[in-house]
Amino acid sequence: MATALSTTTVLCWRNPQHMHVPTSPHTLCHSSQQIGILRTLTTLASKDRESEKCSSLVNRRTILAAGVSLLGFPGESLAVVKQGLLAGRIPGLSEPDEQGWRTYRRPDEKSGGHGVGWSPIIPYSFRVPQEWEEVPVSIADLGGTEIDLRFASSKEGRLFVIVAPVLRFSDDLGDNATIEKIGPPEKVINAFGPEVIGENVEGKVLSSNVAEHEGRTYYQFELEPPHVFITATAAGNRLYLFAVTGSGLQWKRHYDDLKKIAESFRVV
Repeated sequence: MATALSTTTVLCWRNPQHMHVPTSPHTLCHSSQQIGILRTLTTLASKDRESEKCSSLVNRRTILAAGVSLLGFPGESLAVVKQGLLAGRIPGLSEPDEQGWRTYRRPDEKSGGHGVGWSPIIPYSFRVPQEWEEVPVSIADLGGTEIDLRFASSKEGRLFVIVAPVLRFSDDLGDNATIEKIGPPEKVINAFGPEVIGENVEGKVLSSNVAEHEGRTYYQFELEPPHVFITATAAGNRLYLFAVTGSGLQWKRHYDDLKKIAESFRVV
């Protein structure tokens, strides 16, 4: 998640009716200089606010074209928020099972439609170890409105879900798209891998697998570098990309768990 840095200038204005007006020419000169400085600071603050507004309008594709990855959270703490306390969010995690794993299912009531006229998002689910928690998705997130969810564990790694309208990729997939209609595994990872890692995936795909669960096909990939598992599928009029990643040390220590998380992704 990108951390937006901005400088805000705050000016404290006194009521002109109660302002002491200097009378000596020397004081008047300094007062004029001070007023000029205040005006300059006000202009700079205004420009800062306009710049901040413009930066928020930069779309994800422009950022990706600059080679920025969605995998990391530069400058952001992995401190998480308790389920149920996320503003505008609805808890979706189950209680831990006997192995200490919990299942997340996207709540039916959760908002997010990615544009006027789009049908509700078909829910998805996945499993994570007990210490993983949801991370708030900012409106300034590099993934824009297509980042539907983020989870993280300071111990093991991070994950996120991209839910994108299929019309962004093709005009003839209809409202019942499948990953097979979008293309074979090689075409899908070459087209959508850069959406995840921010660069071309050529030479980075270590493995590719096709799995089927309850009649739906899932493409599963492992990429390096960076270390990431990507699961791709399609349902309704949307493409789903599920990415699980970690640092080099996390990848080495928790590879099996990260792979298990990636392979657990399902569209309900």
